[in-house]
Parts: sequence; structure tokens; C-alpha cells
Amino acid sequence: MINKEHPFVGRVSELQKLKVLYDRKRPTLAVIKGRRRIGKSRLISEFSNQYLLKGSRFFVFTGLPPIAEITAQDQRDYFLQQLSEQLNIPLVHMTEWSQILNYFAKHISPGDIILFDEISWMGSMDHTFVPKLKPWWDVTLENKNHLLLVFCGSVSTWVEENILNSTAFLGRISLKMTLEPLMIPQSTTFLKTLGFKGSDFEIYKILCILGGVPWYLGQINPDIMADENIKNLCFEKDGLLTSEFKSIFHDIFNGKGTTYKKILDSLKDGMKSLTELQEDIQQKNQDLSLLMDHLITSGFVAEHHQWSLKTGKILKQKLYGILDPYIRFYLKNIEPYQIEISKGSFNSINISNLPGFTSHMGLQFENLLIQNRSLLLKSIEIDELDCVFDGPYRQTKTSQNKGCQIDYLIQTKSKNLFLCEFKSGLKELGMDVIEEVQEKINRLSIPVGFAVIPVLFHMGGVSKNFLNSKYFYRIIDAKDFLKS
Repeated sequence: MINKEHPFVGRVSELQKLKVLYDRKRPTLAVIKGRRRIGKSRLISEFSNQYLLKGSRFFVFTGLPPIAEITAQDQRDYFLQQLSEQLNIPLVHMTEWSQILNYFAKHISPGDIILFDEISWMGSMDHTFVPKLKPWWDVTLENKNHLLLVFCGSVSTWVEENILNSTAFLGRISLKMTLEPLMIPQSTTFLKTLGFKGSDFEIYKILCILGGVPWYLGQINPDIMADENIKNLCFEKDGLLTSEFKSIFHDIFNGKGTTYKKILDSLKDGMKSLTELQEDIQQKNQDLSLLMDHLITSGFVAEHHQWSLKTGKILKQKLYGILDPYIRFYLKNIEPYQIEISKGSFNSINISNLPGFTSHMGLQFENLLIQNRSLLLKSIEIDELDCVFDGPYRQTKTSQNKGCQIDYLIQTKSKNLFLCEFKSGLKELGMDVIEEVQEKINRLSIPVGFAVIPVLFHMGGVSKNFLNSKYFYRIIDAKDFLKS
């Protein structure tokens, strides 16, 4: 059953892509992947509400969570149970996917929309599942006019290997979509639709921890402020997000994620190169590259290519960082206190007083803004097509160059380097920020003919002297993004 208690916000382009597919009035197949709670099944549900033909039906089938007691036959039985309930027909027993799928096909009519949700759960225990889906699609459904079949999965590695990169479905998939978190403006609309009345700073505090994941945002109680919400969700014994990480991690890696967890622990304090990760967790480079690919595909980690400022070409080195705000917050601020949380020790504590909480929120703020790069570029009036490259940038220390870490660097075709600094918190910024940024510029090895243009993104105010200095090309209040 699809939960419709929470608002449905945004996803305009995704709905439009699905509409184009559905309007073809022939059998079409879409594959949608993305982290758990991101709203994959809700998207298809809302699409069917808006565009399903009169007289047609929306079928939803989901797999059972992969716990030890679940068998392949349990998955088949559950599919038949869902079919029986949705068609209001007697329950039948079958032991082969071919039988089940062909039996279901007899009940499919023109205009129907079919969702196989958590398809990896449905088929991972039966190696014949995917091979039997192919002839069902090719032969049985080819004569079904105006049909939309959607495969959704949270275990993106399984979806990649068994559906998207499978020869069985080569040339058969009409739409591939990775559902991303909501952007900052849509996340704000979501919270305000819930009735949340906190300040802009309160909204950012929530987004820096929960990101733009609709299900997480839907857990916010609009009658209390951010700190109390975060404490209830993350620091109470039975808080919904107190143990959410373990659930997600187990589902994706099937309880075999020891090395994956070491990688995330290594990245929780900031970005690292593959070499630094290798040294930290003592893993072979070849194996580590494959593990990183899995974490990236699963939406846990982001890779940031490094590039030559002189040539604009990509370098071999990449920086890796935790992508998901909740995942980082859990590792940094929830997991270390699991014993205290289980005892109820946080019931009356102010979470903002946790050791290192303020500095960590600065890292969360930086990560959130980078995920919303289109807003950053627009605010500086840079056309994306004018970008040679952009992203977090590190200049490695050598005999000729000093080390330098830049929050976000944008290189344009006109040889401008926009050096972006992120500052969170309510404290009014002073001249020390200018000194900090200038030190980065002094360290940066700038090619001949290039200009370095400092830009500041902040949450708090700025002093009068700071403004009068006219040091920064743009001083952008991140609160403006809430209203974009």
C-alpha cells in the first residue's frame, strides 16, 4: 500500500516524462531507482491519479523485505496475494514466475499502469525471475495497447546489474530515471504545506539533517520547532530515525556491509581521495574502487572529479564524500550516542549543545548547497553551458604548490574562477572571513590570464565593515533559496 498521508510536492519534470511515455499508447517500460524513502512509488501513484485513463486500473505489487525467514516462494505467494486483493478474485497458488505473470496478463487491459515496487526484493532470491520477465514483456505484453509498466527499486546496484545493464532488457527500456532528493525550494514548500511555521534558519537546520527526502520531511511535527523535532526523531529510544540507518544499510547490502561501513566512517568528517581512503581502511585499491562504485550507485556517496585549471580537463584524482545528509548526521551524531539514547539520556538535552554539533552543521550546510548546484549557479548568474567545470576543489601540496581546499569552485569558459565560500550559523560575519578566503586565493595556483572572483554564501548577517569592503563579487543569503 502506498502511503499518501504526506504532501506531494515538485517532481514536475518527472511527471512530464512519464506522461510522454504513457501518451505513446503502446506497451512501454520505465525503470526508476533511488534511495529508500525518496518517493518512487508515490511518484507513480500520483501520476496514475492525474493521468490514468478512465476505466483503466493502477496495479501495485511490492516485494517482501529480505529478512532471513523469507523464501523465493514467499515472494511469489505475496505477489499472488496482492493480485487477489486488487482484483477481488480468489487466491490461487503457483510455484513458477512464468505461470504467475501469464495469469496476471489475462487481467491486464488497455490503459493500465503497473508498478513492480522494490523489484530487487521480489526477484533477488530466484535466479529465474529476470529471465522470465523478458519473454513476458516481449511476447505476452506486446499486444497490450496503451500499457505502462514501471520497475522501481531502492537497491540500485541490483537494478543496475539485473535490469538496466542486463542483455535481457537491452533496447526494451523506454525511460530510465534516478529519483533525486527534493531541491531546497521544494523541500521548503513541503514543510510549509505540513504547517511548519519555524524561521528560515529552523528550516535550514531540518534540511541540513534530513535533506530533501520526502518521507523524512513528512515526519516533521509542525507544532514544534526544529530542535525538538530532531530530538524526537533522532535521539529518542524509539525515534523513527534513531535506527533508520541500520535498516537501510541491511536492505541494500543484505547484512554484508562491514567494509562499506568502514568507508562511510572514514568519510564522515569530510571528503577524501581514493588513496586516503585506502590508507585509512587498509583495503586493496582494486577492491576499493568497486566498493566505491556500489556506494555511489546506492546514493550513499558522491564522487567529485578534480580538474586542471590550466586545461580544464578532468584529472584522475577524485574526491569522495557522503552524499546523504541523514547518513552523515547519523554516523557523526547519532551512532556515537546509541547507549545513551537507549537509556533515555537525551530526553531533556538541547541537541545544539552536543560536542561538535555546530561545526558539523557547517559541513552539512555545505553539502546541502552543493547538492543544489543549479541554485548556486543561477544566483551568480552563470549559465551552466558556460561552466568548464565546477565542484569542491582541492589543490594538493607539492614542492611547487601549497595545499588548498575550496568549498566550491566554478571555472568558466571566459577564464574566471569563482571561489565560493559557505558559512552557516546565525553569527554576524566579520572581516576574518575575508582574511580566510584571501589566504585560499594566495595558496591557489592560478594560471596566467585567469581571474579569481570570491563569492560568499551565508545564513547569518554580515557586518557593515564587511559590506563596505566590497571584497566579494556576490554576497548571497542562502535564505533566498527557500523562496526560489
